[in-house]
Parts: sequence; C-alpha cells; structure tokens
Amino acid sequence: MQSETPGEISEAQIAVHWKEEQFIDPPARFIAQANMADQGIYERFSEKNFPECFREYADLLSWDRYWHTTLDSSNPPFWKWFVGGKLNVSYNCVDRNLPKYRNKAAIIWVPEPEEEQDVIVTYQELYNKVNEFAIALSEFAGLKKGDRVTFHLPMIPALPISMLAAARLGIIHNQVFGGFSAKACAERMEDSKSHVLVTCDGYYRNGQLLDKKADADATVEEAEKHGIIVKKVLVWRRLPGKYISKSKMVEGRDHFVDELLDKVRGRKVSPLSMDAEDPLFLMYTSGSTGRPKGCQHRTGGYLAYVAGTSKFVLDIHPEDTYWCYADIGWITGHSYIVYGPLSLGATSVMYEGVPMFPDPGRPWRIAERLGVNIFHTAPTTIRMLRKAGPKEAEKYGYHFKSMTTVGEPIEPEVWKWYYEVIGKGEAVITDTYWQTENGGFLCSTLPAILPMKPGSAGPGVPGIYPVIYDEDGKEVKAGLGKAGNICIRNPWPGIMQTIWGSPERFVRQYYSKYCRDEKSKDWRDWPYFAGDGAVQAFDGYFRILGRIDDVIKVAGHRLGTKELENAALTTEGISEAAAIAQNDEMRGHVPIIYASLKPGYSPSKELEQQVISNIAKELGPIAKPHAVYIVQDLPKTRSGKIMRRVLAAIANSEEYGDVTTLANPDIVETIRKMVQEKSQGSNT
Repeated sequence: MQSETPGEISEAQIAVHWKEEQFIDPPARFIAQANMADQGIYERFSEKNFPECFREYADLLSWDRYWHTTLDSSNPPFWKWFVGGKLNVSYNCVDRNLPKYRNKAAIIWVPEPEEEQDVIVTYQELYNKVNEFAIALSEFAGLKKGDRVTFHLPMIPALPISMLAAARLGIIHNQVFGGFSAKACAERMEDSKSHVLVTCDGYYRNGQLLDKKADADATVEEAEKHGIIVKKVLVWRRLPGKYISKSKMVEGRDHFVDELLDKVRGRKVSPLSMDAEDPLFLMYTSGSTGRPKGCQHRTGGYLAYVAGTSKFVLDIHPEDTYWCYADIGWITGHSYIVYGPLSLGATSVMYEGVPMFPDPGRPWRIAERLGVNIFHTAPTTIRMLRKAGPKEAEKYGYHFKSMTTVGEPIEPEVWKWYYEVIGKGEAVITDTYWQTENGGFLCSTLPAILPMKPGSAGPGVPGIYPVIYDEDGKEVKAGLGKAGNICIRNPWPGIMQTIWGSPERFVRQYYSKYCRDEKSKDWRDWPYFAGDGAVQAFDGYFRILGRIDDVIKVAGHRLGTKELENAALTTEGISEAAAIAQNDEMRGHVPIIYASLKPGYSPSKELEQQVISNIAKELGPIAKPHAVYIVQDLPKTRSGKIMRRVLAAIANSEEYGDVTTLANPDIVETIRKMVQEKSQGSNT
C-alpha cells in the first residue's frame, strides 16, 4: 500500500475530486401535506432506541398476532424480525383496503400502443382476481406454502395479481425480469427447484409485439437440461379472449389462465396466516462472478419496511396517483410498485413499454392524463429522456409533488435537469440508495425535513446507521474528501434473510469482510458490507460512487468510473458517458470515455478535446482520458443499463460475447469498427 503523501492516494481509497453542490430546500406546500414533517423521527430512530424504533413501521400493518421479539440476533448474521408475529401480505395489500377503497383504482395499467385503452383494476377487482388465481395455483397447479413458483412476466396486470395470489397462500414467488432469456429463467428455476412456470402470450416493447410464450417453450427445454421438469405452464393472455403468440399450446402442460379462472369464478380463499419470518419471495441478482444469487426476503420485516419507507420517504398517501417507472422484475418494482404502495391503499401506475415510444413526450402525456403526482425512476431513464427530449416535458401540464431517483448514482448535471425541467422546480427529489439485498431504501433525505443536494443521496434513512470503512476496517471520517466502502452498522427489517440454498455465501459476501468477532452475538460486531464505494461530506450526506469493482487504477491512483462520467457530462452537448479501463503497459490502466450526444450536436475533434479538457480540469491531470469516442448510442440492457463490460472488451480488443439480448445490439459492432479504425489511424 502506498504511503499517504501529498499528491498520492491510499490504495484503500478512491480519489474524490468534485465540489459539493448547494442545498435546495423543499417547497412549503410539500411540507404542509407531508406524511412525515416531524424532525423528532430521527431521534425516535436513533441507536439508543434500536431495534424497538421499527415498531413504528410494523404498526402500519394489520397483524393476526403481535410479535414478542422485535429483533432476534441470537444467530448472527441471520437476523430475525418481529418474531412470533403472524400476518399475510396479500391481506395487507388487498383485503384491508376494501372497506374504504373498494371502488378506487389499485392499479392503472397503461399499454404501450397509445391507441389502446388503459386498464383500471380497482381494489375490489384486484381482490377477486387474486383470490381466483390463488385457487388456481393451489387446486390446479398443486402448489402449497413453501413451494416455489416462477413468474416470467412482463409489465402487465397479471404480474402483481400473480404475486399477491402466491403471497396469499405462502407460495414463494420468483419473478424473473421479462426481458431475460430462456436460459436465465431456467437457471433460476433450477436454483429455486421450481416446477411451475407462469408466463403470458406476448407483450409490446418499443413498438414490437414480442412472443413471450415462445420464450416459455425455450425455458422448459433449457430447464430439462438442468434436471428440472416443468410440470405446468400457466399462460395469461395479454388481452382477454385473444391469443397473440405464434407458439402452440402443449397439451397437458400449457393452460390458459383465463380458462382456469372461469372454473373458479367468484370463489374466495382465506389468506394464510404466515409467520413474520416465513419467506415471501426470491429475487435473483447477478454477481460479478458465479451463478446468480437468490436473495430470500421475509414476510413481516420486508412488508413493514417497504410500507414505512413508502409512506415517509416517497410520501405516498392513499389519495395520490403514484407512478414508479421501473420493472416489477427488479426489486424496485416489488417494493415500490406493488407491496409498498398497495399496503398504503394508493393507486399505482404500471406502464408496459419503453419511455420514449412513440416519442420522448410519452411519459409526460401519461402523467398529465392520469394526474400522476409522484414520479419514481432510475438515472438511466432520466438520462435517456434528457438526451432524446430535453424540452419535451415543457409541453405538458402535469405537476409532480415529489420525484425519486433509484438504481445507480445520478450525476449532479442530470439531477439539476430532472429538478428544473421534469419537476418544473416545484417537486422535491429523493435520491435513494439501496440494493436488491436490502428490501428498501438505505440512504435518502426525508423530503419534508432535510434539504436536497444534487448528486448526493443524503444520510441514512431513519433506523439505518451507515459508516465508511477503508480496506483495513478503519473508519473514513466525514468531510475528508476521501472515500471507502459503505457499510451499514446495524440490521434492519428489510434486509434479506439469506441467499437461497447458500447461507455460507451469504455470510462470506456480506458480513465476513468487516466482522469483528465471529463468535459475537452483538449486532454491532457484524456490519453489512454493501460492495459500493462512497464518500461522506461534513454535513453527513453520502455520495455513492458505484460498485467497488468500478474503479480504474491509473499509476497507483484509483478513480471511480462515476466521477469520470460526471466530469464528462459537464461538457455541453454530451448526453451520456461511460468510463472504462484500457490496459496500458506503463500505467497499468488508462481511462477511456465513450459518449453519446444530445440532439442537435455532431461529433468533432473539438468536442472530444473538450471532454478531455473538462475531465482534467474537474479531476486533475491523472484522470485525463487516453481517448474519447463519440458514438451514436451506448450499448444497453433492456432495463437501460449501460454495458460497460462490452465497451471495455472493445477497448482492449477482447471478445465481448453474446450481445443479442441487448436493447440495441447493432450498436456494438458499429462501436467496435470505430474504435478499430481510430486505433489503426493513430498507429500510422
């Protein structure tokens, strides 16, 4: 490890060069209506009141039996929450809303084709559909409490209905993102030992009708290679009575859900009273190496945590029309499209397709037409909208009271556009930090209490005690301008129970690194290691740098890719940027920047030089990129994440693998040719 002398940076830390942004206060009208404007919440959730402070979240729910132990830490790090308590998630999200909200919209589904009508599912209709599908899962598919069922569904109403039906009977659901391949779905079925697949005939994305049933057939074949026999495939039809797939139904295996429901129409099944610690669902997340890991989430603690954070961080009221533009195939959709909002009796909007179909004004037309007043999406989507339609939102008369960003760090320049253009300067922004493993938010401002700061997630949410450690386990103090590994010192109700079938991997990946005493039963000795880099300002706000692996070592200095990208985006005309490491004999690695442009700008040598100049100015000469490639678009997954791995492979003349599942696979070869030609030109 290098000594820390002027101009040098410890190998255990990442250089942090940016300036802190100014605070922006929430509007008075937001504070006046907020669910939580009481500064005392931070005192109530302080460490001296832990863990009993989380009763405040759990008391938002209806319990069949109250718990006797809020936190059982006798077998760390396998924490148990609300031990002895019993409840049902489906009851809390559906049944208990009927007395007050029976005829109110629970879900508003917006199809991608703009000429199609919205589908409004009231709480009464949701209750009926959930009951009927629960009976189908039980009596027809033969599933019972503790069994696993796999959903490979896109963003259609069948997905939340299926989830709530499984939860009603204690069947553990595993929703696989609809855009994932048959192979990915089969791998998750193998790991979870699931023998029933729930899918649909087809759905629209980017103007194309995609055949989902064909994916299901391929999944069954792939699963058999892994020793999993899929006994039943239940197929929801996107539109009642119309089959839009070209794939034939397999007799004895495939069954239309609507035909099954016709046989049980009007029947009800009582929600099964579940132990708070019973598993609710599995959510698979890919690691950098190894097979996907199934994050196992519990019933009571998870629902309490998403209900509490939905109410106090997102500020959801039953009267609100709330739109989380994410996919339920990810944890954000589970927590903050389905379980959190519905547990509060809110109206949750679901959109089938991509945000810019048929044009960048589509989200704002939807928001205006439906009266959406809370908007929740990822920085990736925000950057896409900023690139494609920087002034589109100005044409529409919607008004948001609050907006959320989630999924990855957001650059200050993009944050400001989100605030000024999309929020029209009148909405609060909650910039949230958390992970699939966490169940709900870890860091964020409480929007009526704390001011916003562009690019900073804020402090830990109530009851979460973050800390930054270096590689040696020493705390990196706030305000030093140095970063390390963000950890959470305490357990919380939303944290996953374990990795399905792999408790040793759970301990090794999240707790072993900073555990002080493996024999200790004191939770203080078991900090949670998130795997993300972060820096904390003097004011206590955290700025997240991204995965620790996303670091470029340049001559012994460590530069976070996110700060390189932040600096690139200060260049006028640059819409999106991706920083990667290129191998270099002298310095180990050098930074490479790929950038796409806003409409009205053209590639030029001058623009490339401006990017290089701005990065050197913002971060210092050590961060100066070796090359800047201005491209038509950046390769992205269908969820919108930039595939830096592919870009790194191109820069290092390596095989980039299969890219057919990307949203824009053709761009990869275009970029490869550009890099190759530019490299050859510089060598001649």
